[in-house]
Amino acid sequence: MIGKIRRKLITLGPSPCPKELEIACPICDRLIPESQKDAHHLIPKSKGGKTTEYLHRICHRQIHALFTETELAMKLNTALALQEHPEMQRFIHWVKSKPNHFYEKSRKSSRLKEN
Repeated sequence: MIGKIRRKLITLGPSPCPKELEIACPICDRLIPESQKDAHHLIPKSKGGKTTEYLHRICHRQIHALFTETELAMKLNTALALQEHPEMQRFIHWVKSKPNHFYEKSRKSSRLKEN
């Protein structure tokens, strides 16, 4: 014998599972697939930052390859400030032509290696 609640659920049919909301990367403005989603602290945790924003993994890695944590904390602590930086603009122009799921390993900037 099936219970009343179970019988009612069977008659209603399967309920559709809500899909994950697709989030656009604030750096490159492309949709972020679940497999490429990275949380970025706008102000690094080591500098007292608490808020995060989801970015493409490749955009996140590029930010940390180009800039020190001090630079990120002092002047590049918003998505807009990052987008306006000339080195990031070159990267954004390049990555916009790639599919949303594209990933390639980033290399440290030669400017950071000198320090």
